[in-house]
Amino acid sequence: MTIEIEGFTDVYSGKVRDLYIPTDAVSIDDAETLLVVASDRVSAYDHVLEPGIPGKGELLTSLSLWWFDQLSGIPNHLVGDQADVPVEVAGRAMLVKPLDMFPIECVVRGYLSGSGWKEYQQSQSVCGVALPAGLENGDRLPEPIYTPAFKAELGEHDENITFERTIELVGADVAQRLRDLSLEIYSRASAIAEARGVILADTKFEFGADRVSGEITLADEVLTSDSSRYWDAGAYASGDRLASFDKQIVRNWLAANWDTTDASAGPPPTLPEHIVEQTAARYRELLMRLTA
Repeated sequence: MTIEIEGFTDVYSGKVRDLYIPTDAVSIDDAETLLVVASDRVSAYDHVLEPGIPGKGELLTSLSLWWFDQLSGIPNHLVGDQADVPVEVAGRAMLVKPLDMFPIECVVRGYLSGSGWKEYQQSQSVCGVALPAGLENGDRLPEPIYTPAFKAELGEHDENITFERTIELVGADVAQRLRDLSLEIYSRASAIAEARGVILADTKFEFGADRVSGEITLADEVLTSDSSRYWDAGAYASGDRLASFDKQIVRNWLAANWDTTDASAGPPPTLPEHIVEQTAARYRELLMRLTA
């Protein structure tokens, strides 16, 4: 799943990304720089699927770097000259500084969809945030809401939590700052996307504390097709509310061709070529629409 990179040692592989430290570092704890590599792997329903999506790593990395440039004034984890990324992973990796990460997925929703829609149907709320009655799937919310999740261990599901629970986990000051930053970034990014005919329905951020200054810093990928739900504004206006620029094509195909709820169903089937191609095309289109 990983490759040899001169000057770096692989220390962690997630479902879709790999983490390296310089060879002169013993661990992440004493590394001054990390190399985050975005692979072409694609996951759904907690499974890594075959085959990957060609070019996905480069597309998502390009989008993250572009968004970091748009978010002036928001501290982020990029370090040095990104042109110094090793040639073996050029275009699909970022050089970043290690942070003391907070165990919170900072989710912001501007529209009602996905797990939020399912929860709303049961309780008329999402993560403890009460919402007006009568909303439909895909409706724009009166204002964006912050619905955090607790980051689970590898292989486990993240747990939606209330804001009060985040205070218990990280303290009142940090919890408030995470919420404020998340809502600010979502607001700024939504306006940029809307000007380009794209709706940012929801997204998630991760933050950590700078190990020297303690400053809360935006980390990980940001506002990519894997961490965000983007819709085509034109299609939305014409009634196709959920035409997305992400791997929903993969999820839909998998749900129709494999029992995603049965642990004994065996490994997921191989993705057909046309599903892979359609998904890659949606990733490419989003990058073009936003950055052109």
